[in-house]
Amino acid sequence: MDILTANELLSGAVVYLDGAGRWQPSIDKARLFGANEAEARDREIARGKASGRLIGVETETVAVVLGKVVAARLRERIRAAGTTAPLARERQDLGGSHVSL
Repeated sequence: MDILTANELLSGAVVYLDGAGRWQPSIDKARLFGANEAEARDREIARGKASGRLIGVETETVAVVLGKVVAARLRERIRAAGTTAPLARERQDLGGSHVSL
């Protein structure tokens, strides 16, 4: 299974695409893409990259262990655990149709 992860451009926060198409900070709420959902996954990657609000949009291989989403790579497990340094800004609201400057 795969999930989509990125960083918010303004805040630098780690975010994950959820089932409703929103980018939010919890890996456990991330949409799980199966092997037969490559087209849907690729559409969401393109949409995220085109938003102008996200950087580093990529897939991450995960497993569900005891009801929790666990990334295969150590790097993503660290990112999912939270920031290791203070964020420069508060998380931006990705629900609207514009970026505040």
